[in-house]
Amino acid sequence: MTLYDPEQHRSLASLYGQDQGVSCRSWAALALWCLGYPDQALQQSHEALTLAQELAHPFSLAYAMCFAGMFCQLRREVQAAQERATAEIALCTEQGFALYLARGTILRGWTLAEQGQGEEGRAQMHQGMAAYQATGSEVFRPYYLAFLAEAYGKAGQAEEGLTMLAEALTAVHKTGERLYEAELYRLNGELLMARSAAHHMEAESCFRQALDVARCQQAKSWELRAALSLSRLWQQQGEHAKAQDLLAPIYGWFTEGFDTADPQDAKALLEELG
Repeated sequence: MTLYDPEQHRSLASLYGQDQGVSCRSWAALALWCLGYPDQALQQSHEALTLAQELAHPFSLAYAMCFAGMFCQLRREVQAAQERATAEIALCTEQGFALYLARGTILRGWTLAEQGQGEEGRAQMHQGMAAYQATGSEVFRPYYLAFLAEAYGKAGQAEEGLTMLAEALTAVHKTGERLYEAELYRLNGELLMARSAAHHMEAESCFRQALDVARCQQAKSWELRAALSLSRLWQQQGEHAKAQDLLAPIYGWFTEGFDTADPQDAKALLEELG
């Protein structure tokens, strides 16, 4: 990113398919979010989009739009994610970009499910997943399968959600793509709890596994989510001090992003724990 010069390197987008300034900033946003720097990540995402628009290179713009939508989803900003997905779908339909059209469709399906349109949302996600797989791409497949798992969970269909997560974890171990691994274990625990109160011990094991993965990756955003789930479980079991001891240091580590959903949830839970 330091070496990149838009004027000098503009022509490389035609040679390699996408602008490297755009792709580096898009990936930087994703990495910074995982590491626990939501505000810095947001800045990189905005810079990627701005640069792509200035370059007037359609595929680079589709690339930036896709990552920006993904970033909104990670921040749990449903309306913003829907707007990104809609714009991405329009551009990719016009330009014939099958891969990013599929990814935009999956994301739009997630936003619909999050807004209570579960059946339509799941249908769009399945449609997008089929189109995505038809391109031969495997990257981000565990991430998108987790969308479906969440949607099935919201619909009270925990078994179907757990099936999606099992498929996602199989893909993780097959390909080594571990971006969403911690979240897959956490969601597995959440769906086990939704299935039956008898699965609390299994759920706790999943949350601990999510914590272990996140800590190994130094991924503070994933660690915070896993800690939230485990702390809520302990709260239900009356172990308030134990939950507070886990969550408080992780929340206290953060220095930015306090307007985003996960830190806000952590703060609220810590206040409840007292």
